[in-house]
Amino acid sequence: MTLSRSAYAFTQGEAHEAAEVDPGEVEAALDLLATRPLVVLTGAGLSTDSGIPDYRGPGAPVRAPMTYQEFIATPEAQRRYWARSHVGWQRMGHAEPNDGHRALAAVDPLLLITQNVDGLHEAAGSQRLIALHGRVADVICLSCRATSSRAALAGLLDELNPGWIDRHGSALTKPDGDVELDETADFVVPTCECGGPLKPDVVFFGENVPADRVARCYAAVEALGTGGALLVAGSSLTVMSGLRFVKRAAAGGTPVVIVNRGATRGDALATYKLEVGTSEFLTELAALVA
Repeated sequence: MTLSRSAYAFTQGEAHEAAEVDPGEVEAALDLLATRPLVVLTGAGLSTDSGIPDYRGPGAPVRAPMTYQEFIATPEAQRRYWARSHVGWQRMGHAEPNDGHRALAAVDPLLLITQNVDGLHEAAGSQRLIALHGRVADVICLSCRATSSRAALAGLLDELNPGWIDRHGSALTKPDGDVELDETADFVVPTCECGGPLKPDVVFFGENVPADRVARCYAAVEALGTGGALLVAGSSLTVMSGLRFVKRAAAGGTPVVIVNRGATRGDALATYKLEVGTSEFLTELAALVA
């Protein structure tokens, strides 16, 4: 599955207005989820309460991330990415799990599939988890494929670019953990020991999600059958990367509950679509499961 950057230009046109929430629907959805085996799919909307912005939430400006093809094309593009990402890492790298992350760790679904790269589910204690798009805390060499720690790279970038964070620390944070920044020409980027270029070990747009991750997610969704349920929390399902699992669940007769502020591409397949806060909903679910 190749991610397309054009999906991130998706807008709903006019500003989203909060939909009327039926308390009876919320209660029915909670009762359904609390009594069934679960697979949970999460998106960027779950991390907004931790201070990490999303791409398509109500009021979010249209942004387009760097594609894989752009990143590998030139050293200048890589310098631009790392200059922005180094500032953003100071924030994302210190973000803390919110009540939604902690609630999902307590619920402990059969599988937690996250499209997020921020590592907050792991920090909250979730165990049975697949980070579909990787983790921004890891770095990979595009030549020898060796992996290393983002924290270690951040220390090296500080040494090579003294004062960079102080000069640009007020730049606007973007959802992928980087910032809005144009002055990047003098940023120094190290290479791997083999001389190869370094990239965060995440799936960029235009890059394939590893097939084994996708297969494991499909298997978990299919195993739910009609007796389980798929919960989507904080994802607009704009890219097929997540939507395919909703499609597979619906095709197998598995109930689907979508909790997201704003329309999603999976709404027509949902048993319940709830425009409520993810942290609040998941906290209620965790209390019922407990």
